[in-house]
Amino acid sequence: MGFRVNADQIKTNYTDTLSRFTADLKYEDIPAEVRERAKFIAMQTVGVGLATKGTPIADRSVALGKFTGGAVSEGGATLWTTGCKSSVVGAAFCNSTLADALDWEDCSWTGHPSASIIPVAFAVAEAEHKSGKDYITAIVAAYEVYQRIAMAVQPPENWPNYKGWGLTSWQIFAGVIPAAKLYGLNAEQVNQAIGFGATNCTIPGQLHHITMSDAYHYEHGYRSMDGVVSAMNAKLGISNYMDALDDPWSFENHMCVSPFPEWYTKDLGKRWLTMETLLKHWPANMWIQTPLELTDRLLTEHDIKKDDIAEIIVDPPTYLRMYYSPDGYSSMMQAQFSIPYMLACLILDHTPGANWCDETKLKDSEILALAAKIHGGNSDMLYMPQCFKNFQKGRHPGITVTIKTFSGKEYSETMEGHLGHPRMMMTPEQFKDRFRIQAAPTLRGDKLEQVADLLANVERCDDMAKVGELLR
Repeated sequence: MGFRVNADQIKTNYTDTLSRFTADLKYEDIPAEVRERAKFIAMQTVGVGLATKGTPIADRSVALGKFTGGAVSEGGATLWTTGCKSSVVGAAFCNSTLADALDWEDCSWTGHPSASIIPVAFAVAEAEHKSGKDYITAIVAAYEVYQRIAMAVQPPENWPNYKGWGLTSWQIFAGVIPAAKLYGLNAEQVNQAIGFGATNCTIPGQLHHITMSDAYHYEHGYRSMDGVVSAMNAKLGISNYMDALDDPWSFENHMCVSPFPEWYTKDLGKRWLTMETLLKHWPANMWIQTPLELTDRLLTEHDIKKDDIAEIIVDPPTYLRMYYSPDGYSSMMQAQFSIPYMLACLILDHTPGANWCDETKLKDSEILALAAKIHGGNSDMLYMPQCFKNFQKGRHPGITVTIKTFSGKEYSETMEGHLGHPRMMMTPEQFKDRFRIQAAPTLRGDKLEQVADLLANVERCDDMAKVGELLR
């Protein structure tokens, strides 16, 4: 039995409502289009994790996965790029880090839910021999609960310097909920698991924007690991305080200045936020997707070669995304957040993947020479709070890319919402095609097609351990 520390001050039942939703949700309760979207979100997330094979961050993540969870010969869960096994905790850490490493996974209004939801759901479902339907149900429950908790503690639009905004803080609930669902926790246990998640949240901060360190990617692994342990604590009967989202001195009091508690249960079970998730077409920050899509289209349609390009103009420019250094980039993350760098990579290699941000390329003279030709236009700069608020309203910034050639020709195109935006979602075949590109460093030939088919029809799988075996 849990504790209600400030019971006399609790006037709402948000935590209980979310807990009951998680515990009670059945596969059949979920609209068919939501189940389908969740399935392909999961497929892409596994794909972008497999895409990291052979990179330093993959090697380090696997090593840390084994360190945190040990190596096991039987049972446990698969570390995606190697096929070896660790505990659920080790797999959750490793695979969540891999899922975020190339910045190729999904984006919600508040962060990258899939970077924890999918690896945790995959690891627990594999270890517990759950079905594909169980796996999808846990994913949807997690998307719906995570996004609402995160929205409740967003800072107000006019709050300076993003104070109180920390996507790797509330990320822990993207680990808590799928684990709680797949471990079969009842509503009271889920309530306590949420309480453990609230106690284990990190202080919100924007250190990744300040440092541009690749350590940011590992933070998703830490939160997933903590999320699994939080759920297991509740399953084992370790008492924790109840109603953490309702207690005025608990979670939201420490997360932001002006919370929006109405978001906790807003349209729960009616408005499926899983459907409002953005899927990335390219391995780069979400605000670079449209410039990449437009540049790729112009290069292809007009057969423009790298030596033809005199200048590329991106208009409007985006704050903190136009960074260019003639001396190169100091981290993979810094490059992933740079429009000039990422467009230069696309121009030199149309096949996206880890090769774009290989550590040896961050100071590559050919990439930097091309990046120097890429500039922002004269329109007012786009700022992140404005962009996220528009995304919540179903919109995406309109971007124009203009390519000027040495021959004097100009090619220009405008787009609002790139492929993968909720209003321009990829088809099942496009998801499979992208998965083939993503998973190619890890899987080959018949095995690649086998895994692609299984993930595209995962609802038919009777035991998720079979998927793990195919990745070995």
